[in-house]
Amino acid sequence: MEGERDLTTGSIPGHFRALAVPAAIGMVFSTLYNVVDVWYAGLLRTDAQAALAIGFIAFFILSTVGFGLSSAMGALVGQAIGRKDRAEARRLAGQGIVFGAAASLILMGAGLWLGPMLIGLVSEPGPYRDLALSYFRVMLLAMPGFVLGFGLNGVLQALGDTVSMSRAMIAAFFANLVLDPLFMFGLPGVVGGIGFDGIAAATVASQTGVLAFLAFRLFRRPFGRELSRGDFRPRPAALGQIAVQLAPVSFAMAVMLVAGFVVQFYMKSFGPAAVAAYGLGLRIEQLVLLPAFGVTGALLPIAAQNFGAGHHHRVRRAVFDCWKIGLAYMAIACPALWLSAHLLLGLFTDDPEVIAIGTGYLHVDVVILPLYMMLFAVNSLLQALRQPLWTLWIGIYRQAVAVALFAWLFSTVLGLGIWGVWLGIAAAVVTGLAVSIAVAEFVAGRMIGGLFLAKHVAAYTATEADR
Repeated sequence: MEGERDLTTGSIPGHFRALAVPAAIGMVFSTLYNVVDVWYAGLLRTDAQAALAIGFIAFFILSTVGFGLSSAMGALVGQAIGRKDRAEARRLAGQGIVFGAAASLILMGAGLWLGPMLIGLVSEPGPYRDLALSYFRVMLLAMPGFVLGFGLNGVLQALGDTVSMSRAMIAAFFANLVLDPLFMFGLPGVVGGIGFDGIAAATVASQTGVLAFLAFRLFRRPFGRELSRGDFRPRPAALGQIAVQLAPVSFAMAVMLVAGFVVQFYMKSFGPAAVAAYGLGLRIEQLVLLPAFGVTGALLPIAAQNFGAGHHHRVRRAVFDCWKIGLAYMAIACPALWLSAHLLLGLFTDDPEVIAIGTGYLHVDVVILPLYMMLFAVNSLLQALRQPLWTLWIGIYRQAVAVALFAWLFSTVLGLGIWGVWLGIAAAVVTGLAVSIAVAEFVAGRMIGGLFLAKHVAAYTATEADR
């Protein structure tokens, strides 16, 4: 149907191109959106960039419900679409929207006391902590844009539509480019600005616009027009089903962000320059990972629809194609990042200490970026198979236990200082990938006949016709 894509037939690489390219473009503009914030914060001082780094992470820990809701909608609605059960797909979509609206309100209230606690854990008293707290409180108004907006995007992705979010993020980037300086500095002689808090205010305005656009795109499609009032009437069973699918993904994402707090805990002992360098390094890392995010994100609806249709061989093929495409990209991107790390950091700051620390982080990062891509693909597969609890356990090991353990071992015990933190992150990723691949084979063995075992080679080879 118009605005929908059947992922259970046709070329799998073709589906990846159709879904991943718009998704990656949208993510490029999403990250550039954040880069704009970092750049404008840098016009103030290093303290402002450090405040942005910790304030944004604190906000994202709460907004991870949106990532979970997106994943839940992608898996649940996607599988229903694959089974050709449109009535069930509509019910799940309606309940997901209800869930997202209620969760947004609850999180806004909870954030008033959780935010200061989170920020206090990873910062020392002083100007940059005060700035982070103020920024966070304004950002709470953007919660519906993130949580409900991601939920709507999950429904659209289940229908094979990644273009809508791409267009929304392109528009949001250009809006942010104008709104950041407008809210920060005002219009001379007309109205004054609100300083650093203007960055948060611009995010509230632009993300609310993204939410409105995604709602418009969904409800103008045949699927959206078919939604009835009954689909939005709260149904405890359906809401519980969404919560079960959502919770592990959200917790796993929260654990990942907590890992950022663990790193920030070590960073604060090295001063604001180290905190700012890590924040800038993460932004650049995200830019490099964007195409990988697009490809691994496309895997979820492809795998979900084909699993729902019982096409297990196509699920396996999709995983391997995802890895091949991602690794081919990394073979180009990683050397480029190594050579340009110093230059890229210099675009955001002229502080030589921040640039030196950030360059070290990015050079270590080059080695583990391909492993990140493979990890993301495993997570998408597990979510598509409606086994998100495994992503939580993998995340707890890699992003909480392993990061803390290895960072402490290398930085404190072995006395490697800040380099020990970078090496600790790398060790956590390497061991985390080993665990995730073992889990993926175990789960796939029960649900789709496995991924790697020799007895499946014939079935895997037979899928060449699907290409």
